[in-house]
Amino acid sequence: MSLPMSHGLPDPEYDHAFYDGVPVKRLFAWVVDVIIVTATTFLLGVLTLTLLWWVWPLVYLAVDFLYRAGSIASGSATLGMRLMNLELRGPTGAQLSRREAILHTLCYMVAAAFVILQLISIIMIALGPRHQGLHDLLLGSAALNRPR
Repeated sequence: MSLPMSHGLPDPEYDHAFYDGVPVKRLFAWVVDVIIVTATTFLLGVLTLTLLWWVWPLVYLAVDFLYRAGSIASGSATLGMRLMNLELRGPTGAQLSRREAILHTLCYMVAAAFVILQLISIIMIALGPRHQGLHDLLLGSAALNRPR
């Protein structure tokens, strides 16, 4: 299993190994990421003697954005995705750039903010051939099993 960098994303019909088990892995990766972000915001609250807990939703959003955008920009995957052996790839098949990582995170957070958009995204991840959510489809990216 190898991923050509200049020909786009692998075809799910011919290269199905890249997409096997991706929806379940994305769910577990998301749970791991939520735990990391929640623990980080809790720790920041403790370090500031609970001062940041008064604005916890804002701190959570900021930490979540920085965590996701930073980890995707540095390795095209969050820590949860890396644990699940997943990697985000752009429309050309290459890892996401810093700009693409920021856009991906921003689109993800907008979709997550609205229940209808989030439900549509979850259904698309579960049933789509490339298991792309709305944010993935908008940017042309996809989560793949990490090539060896």
